[in-house]
Amino acid sequence: MSLNDRSKRVLDELMSNPSITSMALEKKYNLTRRQLGYSFNKINEWLMTHNLPVMERTRKGHFIIDQSVFTKLNGKEESLPVDTTVISEHQRVYLIILKLLSSQEELSLNHFTAELDVSKNTILSDLKQVQTHLQDYDLIIRYSRKSGYLLEGNEFQIRKLLINVAYYLLQMHSGKIRVEEIANIRIGEIDEFEKRIKNVENKLNLTFTDEKLETMPYILILILRRIAEGHEINHFSIQYEELSNTKEYQATEEILYDFRDIPVAERLFITLHLLTTNVHSSEFLTEDTIPNLHSAIDHMLRLFEKSACIYLQDREQLLDKLLQHIKPAYYRIKYQLTETIDIQNSLSNEFMELHHLVKRSTGPVADLIGSDIPENETTYITMLIGGWMTRQGDSIEKKVKAIVVCPQGVSVSKLMFNELSELFPEFIFLDSLSVREFLDYSLDYDIVFSPNFLETEKKLFISKAFLGREEKYRLRKQVMLELHGYILNDIKIDHLMDIIRNHAMIENEGALTEELQAYVYRDDESSVKQKAVSKDMNLNDLIHPPFMTLRNSVKSWEEAIRVTAEPLIQSGTIHPEYVEAMIHHTEEDSYIVIGPHMAIPHAAPEDGVNQVGMSLLKLEEGVQFTTDYRINLIIVIAAVDKKQHIHALMQLMKLAGSDRDRKRVINAESVEEIYEMIQLYSTN
Repeated sequence: MSLNDRSKRVLDELMSNPSITSMALEKKYNLTRRQLGYSFNKINEWLMTHNLPVMERTRKGHFIIDQSVFTKLNGKEESLPVDTTVISEHQRVYLIILKLLSSQEELSLNHFTAELDVSKNTILSDLKQVQTHLQDYDLIIRYSRKSGYLLEGNEFQIRKLLINVAYYLLQMHSGKIRVEEIANIRIGEIDEFEKRIKNVENKLNLTFTDEKLETMPYILILILRRIAEGHEINHFSIQYEELSNTKEYQATEEILYDFRDIPVAERLFITLHLLTTNVHSSEFLTEDTIPNLHSAIDHMLRLFEKSACIYLQDREQLLDKLLQHIKPAYYRIKYQLTETIDIQNSLSNEFMELHHLVKRSTGPVADLIGSDIPENETTYITMLIGGWMTRQGDSIEKKVKAIVVCPQGVSVSKLMFNELSELFPEFIFLDSLSVREFLDYSLDYDIVFSPNFLETEKKLFISKAFLGREEKYRLRKQVMLELHGYILNDIKIDHLMDIIRNHAMIENEGALTEELQAYVYRDDESSVKQKAVSKDMNLNDLIHPPFMTLRNSVKSWEEAIRVTAEPLIQSGTIHPEYVEAMIHHTEEDSYIVIGPHMAIPHAAPEDGVNQVGMSLLKLEEGVQFTTDYRINLIIVIAAVDKKQHIHALMQLMKLAGSDRDRKRVINAESVEEIYEMIQLYSTN
């Protein structure tokens, strides 16, 4: 990395005058306290990249600098980090794009060679790289003798490119100077917009990050220049009502108070830029401009806590931090304005596993936005949560991380993953994998569960895909003895209570003892209760002739689900809304395909199930489900809990795994013929 101009000036001063105080530095260089703090952090980051000790700052504002820093930077071998006149090919590509975006005259090769001080052949080679870069934005370069080099394509995509290129170049050492020279931007323009943006900060009661505050004037100047030249956004997908009631829209009006004839679409775009800008802090982020965002983030955190087996302290404070980041990210993601610079490689090894768990938990936020969360945005969220965990002294490195490797298909693998996750709630279960995926798996893990023997240096536990109660108990005992030398049931409640009394005030010892007993001995107690009151239901207890339908064909997958479920509705087993929930949950979800031409659509018990049940539809011609599957046999499952239907489901899975018997059911010509096969598997 390199230092920006301000940070370099501060470092120069500290090298020549190490006794200077923070207050004197601020006064000498006309810096705010925040700007000096930002530069101080950047200097320390730069020192670390050069394997030098970081500087410290005392409470009274004095600086403590290691002697090796003076020796290195003031010695003959290496002077202070001065700018180099050599620009890399990658940087030239961005500078050429900026020239194309900002020029107010026709551009020829001579313009580029003069600006970048390279040959025409070099520029021609660079232009090919520029065109490759533009492919991500669906833009092209066109050349004509009359107009010179021009950038052509959708103006919204050009604006997105403009923002990303400006951001990249302004992070370069001496980037401001290069941008000002290439785009012919006057210092007075920048100062004026900086002043307007600071007024906006006061108006919105928030503080933009220093990086954003530095880039926004340049971006606004370039956007307004394009508008003045007639390059306007013609088609804009944002509805006026969506942004016009935000404080950012009012701020845009204030920034443009003396700019006439700026179209509404352009005002909305600038509003969007303000909305997508990260903030350093904010006093008021409670306005309801994004309904349900707070609850979606809260849901995401709860999913993460469950996956990572941790309890996040001070959750409300963390929620506020995430809200500050995710509010602008919401608009970036929704309108495809996420920055293209890849930051995932900046994650440490531990954060790679954390990133995986965060990514798996972002579903509620993705559902709210209506789009998947890009990698960069997920990485930022990972850094926030990871930093919070470090602050509270927690780490997933201390926890057992497990994977499930199952060669028996997506559905069986997923069921096995869920069963083991419940059996070992203190473990972090990273993924369910096929054998081929396991061979190329890159994340770190401690143990492997699989129905088959695998070549691995990690601890391997052989487990059936479907476990009975006694088998679960034996597996848990085996794993705990292997890992820790004890099993949970050996823990004495009275000893636990003694430990808790020594470190905490207990309001109700009786209630605490009762809850600890229920948790520690839950396996034994649940198995006793189950044996006393529960009877496993076989497949033929749930699927019998009145719940089977034979058809030649149906028009769509949705119709197939409706036809299959009709007997369950007629019998009162499910409500009609359960059918709609199944259709919603099974859209593009290959998890329900349990074998060739065979699928089991289902939804959650709370979606409208009165009692456990199954129904079957056999189609002669089959129905298309996604682009990959054609389904002939559909079995709707209505479950009231996680147990009653499992035995019948295991029998159904075994039927799905037999090529011969599955084909016999698909080719059956009568309900009776299908029921005979179901009875055969119900006795197994």
